Amino acid sequence: MKKVVPIICIISILVIALNTNKIANYVVNYLNHNNYIKLDSNSIYAKNNNYNFVLNTNNFIPYGKQQLLNIIYTVINNHNNNFTFYCAKEYKNCITDINDITNNADLLTHLNNFVHPYNSFTKIKTTIVDNGEINLQIDYLYPDEEIDYLNNEVNNLINTLITEDLNTDYDKIKVIHDYIINNTKYDLDNNNYSAYDALKNHKATCNGYTDLMAIFLTKMGYDNFKIATTNSNADKSSGHVWNAVKIDDEWLHLDLTWDDPVSSDNKDYLYHKYFLITTKELKTADNNITSHEHDFDITIYNELKEKEVIQE
Repeated sequence: MKKVVPIICIISILVIALNTNKIANYVVNYLNHNNYIKLDSNSIYAKNNNYNFVLNTNNFIPYGKQQLLNIIYTVINNHNNNFTFYCAKEYKNCITDINDITNNADLLTHLNNFVHPYNSFTKIKTTIVDNGEINLQIDYLYPDEEIDYLNNEVNNLINTLITEDLNTDYDKIKVIHDYIINNTKYDLDNNNYSAYDALKNHKATCNGYTDLMAIFLTKMGYDNFKIATTNSNADKSSGHVWNAVKIDDEWLHLDLTWDDPVSSDNKDYLYHKYFLITTKELKTADNNITSHEHDFDITIYNELKEKEVIQE
């Protein structure tokens, strides 16, 4: 019997929050007019999709915590390296809330999962100054040269792999799923963690598998995002990330890493156990596994909530 070694992925995001002393006045009155605050750039990879957890916004003066999340999402979704905004004077907990968000690496990881991989960040530095100015300085994961390489290779592969006889979404996504697995090995040393590593070096952690699949899915016209393990209990889970994709108005799970297991006999295996399955099917697939890598927060990834069965 083949023994499958559990796969461990580590998502690390460095968040630095620099706070000044007590803020005497955190509203600059003339900036209450939202027209004064604009994004510095608009990424061609920015998603226009809105999700249950977070929305694109053009209102950069927040009145509550959800609006703060929407602002941060919109800023990273548009690949802005530096952005400054102010809270409404009525928003008394603004400074506390922005600190809570930017010091919560898990929350920022989840937020990061809803943007295109090219707009995913590695570090957010938050600075709050005496007049209530909040500045976000953001470092992104993929440099331009890696994006150019990925775009060229992925476009060529889509043109080659997606043939005319592939008539269904299932078949089109399956051929990409199988290609990535057949050409990528899981990196136990955690040195290769991006889509570039997966495609160029043929080695990656779960982050690389997931980012590469997300890039393919987006180019093929499928709405998608990434899902991260909820690390509410560090003893149960070390962290994992996989894909969610929308097909025929239904959100499904897609976990290439777990369909490409690390085996004790060093042989390559290709499974479809975690290929385009519902949340209920995901739980069933995990029934005989002690790992909690697929535990996720349904309030964040609400699109994947199990459908209620209506009894007639």
